Amino acid sequence: MIKFLDLQKINKLHQDEIEAQLLEVFRSGWYLLGEKTKIFETHLSSYTGTAHAIGVANGLDALRLILRAYIELGIMKAGDEILVPSNTYIASILAISDNGLIPVLVEPDLNNYNIDIKGIKEKVTAKTKGILLVHLYGRTVFSQELKNLAETHNLKIIEDNAQAIGAEWNGKRTGNLGDAAGFSFYPGKNLGALGDAGAVTTNDEDLAKTIRALANYGSNQKYVNIYQGLNSRLDEIQAVVLDVKLKYIDKENNIRRQIAKRFISGIKNPSVVLPENPQDEKEHVWHVFVIRSEKRDELQTYLLENGIQTLIHYPIPPHHQEAYKEWNNLSFPVSEKIHKEVLSLPISPVMTEEEINIIIDCLNQFQ
Repeated sequence: MIKFLDLQKINKLHQDEIEAQLLEVFRSGWYLLGEKTKIFETHLSSYTGTAHAIGVANGLDALRLILRAYIELGIMKAGDEILVPSNTYIASILAISDNGLIPVLVEPDLNNYNIDIKGIKEKVTAKTKGILLVHLYGRTVFSQELKNLAETHNLKIIEDNAQAIGAEWNGKRTGNLGDAAGFSFYPGKNLGALGDAGAVTTNDEDLAKTIRALANYGSNQKYVNIYQGLNSRLDEIQAVVLDVKLKYIDKENNIRRQIAKRFISGIKNPSVVLPENPQDEKEHVWHVFVIRSEKRDELQTYLLENGIQTLIHYPIPPHHQEAYKEWNNLSFPVSEKIHKEVLSLPISPVMTEEEINIIIDCLNQFQ
């Protein structure tokens, strides 16, 4: 069986370094808010080119805390609107509604699956206070037009960078394109922890200070609480794992790019719609390699029968989820088409040539 993602094999690449760091943390007796987390935060801010990085418990909290901080700073308030792609994972939307803000869904571009910037223009109102961009599947979404639009309407640009660490736009890394960015280090991400973990990056010092306090029970001094905060902290164990793996992220992303090139050049089946490869390959880190087919379910069964495990990112669009039943009657035809047809193939830095060839051959034989 070709696994969709072989986490054991991926983590084994760095086993000796990780185990040495874990032992160091174990022996230190300090497991939260320690030097190891500070070191990782420093390395992450340096990597992204941002002034501040704050480790938090997970990717959802990273986005929640950014928006909550803007509210505490008086930049946003309950009832304000945040534009967000209609085909994103539910976490992007949960972060908005959890803060009493209003998610406004915007259709994606069918060519690259990212939010359609033209669609953003149509949805901006007097209540709009921000745009939550999602670099979906690992591909950067950004443009000068978008930046100008945000400046014209005084909108905050928040990046959901859960899937695209290491991707770039015009030589600038994701996580440093907008006003703030949320990262997920869920184990299956390109930079994955050994459990839940996340981070926020920003160049805004006031925002960073507010987020750091909010994530620590609303406190920046022990037993002194200035906000009604929450407990969302990156622990020392996850920090050292991530710090080891961060050193190799560019190398591993480049391997993913080479595999994507092989798939795009090798898969010739006309019933399979291949993802668009950007002209600047650095714009994509291929967190997942997503194809489309009108026979998606049949294709997934066929691949599994031939020893190839696949996943669907994501089977149900947000506006069809029961959690947002007030949207269930809305129509987002581009999103609905995507969610009905997408299928993610295995792609990772530990795939073998044989596995790549098997996947290509098997797809080309599907009828």
